[in-house]
Amino acid sequence: MLFIETDTPPPFYREELTAARRKQLDQWFISHRSQDYYLKRFEQFDEQGYLSPKWHWAAFFMTFFWLLYRKRYIDAIVYSVAGWSFIQLTITIVLVFVEFAAMSFIPLAYQMPLRIAIAAIIWLFWSFMVARWTDAYYYRMARREIADALDDHPRDEAAQKAILRREGGVSLFGLGLGFAIFVFALTVIKVQFLPIIAKPKENEVLFDAYDITKTAQNQVALAYQQTGECPTQLPIATSNPKIQVRIDTQTPSVPETDCTVTGTIQNVRFPLRYLNGQTLVFYHLPNQDNWRCTSSLNEKQAPAYCVAD
Repeated sequence: MLFIETDTPPPFYREELTAARRKQLDQWFISHRSQDYYLKRFEQFDEQGYLSPKWHWAAFFMTFFWLLYRKRYIDAIVYSVAGWSFIQLTITIVLVFVEFAAMSFIPLAYQMPLRIAIAAIIWLFWSFMVARWTDAYYYRMARREIADALDDHPRDEAAQKAILRREGGVSLFGLGLGFAIFVFALTVIKVQFLPIIAKPKENEVLFDAYDITKTAQNQVALAYQQTGECPTQLPIATSNPKIQVRIDTQTPSVPETDCTVTGTIQNVRFPLRYLNGQTLVFYHLPNQDNWRCTSSLNEKQAPAYCVAD
């Protein structure tokens, strides 16, 4: 799509056709969907005698779906394989270069946003280039299909019409197939790839939650041993905004306790938002010296020695 001939006249252009005849053939190929738009574009290319960039919003936002909708099935496969592979290769090369040449000079907090911004800019540039040449590409496809129909059936208008309607027009099946592929890809990412990224981050958050809550419990246990009372006013300092620690004399999860230290996970972003609100609770039972632990986390997430009673 980005390497379309700008010859004069455009490729597959039939000079012998009258304007009315050419419009009729174009209408058969385009069908009723967006017919006025494409007829206007085709007329512009015919008048100027060469292909030139125009703007196409559908191709900018969803080229793959547009190709399937317009029955360009082979081109959709080529675009998804070659086009996306080219984008990914370009992003990889640029990221590797930036990683070695400049990333060490970038503050840690800005490194991931920078990587995302680089990938987004490259993807947007590619989408921009595709959108500029989509109308020229579709015009070229129409002229090719029309030329083939005229060569195969030079005197049979009914056959020409049937061929152009079969090869052109739109396909709701193609559009549905595109969205089905999109949903399938999102499902694969969610089920297969997202856990690979999320699991190490989840372990890090859970380790911090346990470590911070356990450290606070040790301080509370020492104060409790010295005073015989739950030190609810004991200041607990934590530098991690994702973990909130609270000291209480009771908790709904353990009604018989007289002192609890609860660590609550909060402010965790995607893809770990499911951890928000989860708790680790260290609690003391009256007339006993030891502390116990329970958690709202499931058995796979909670420490082996801190599971729900």
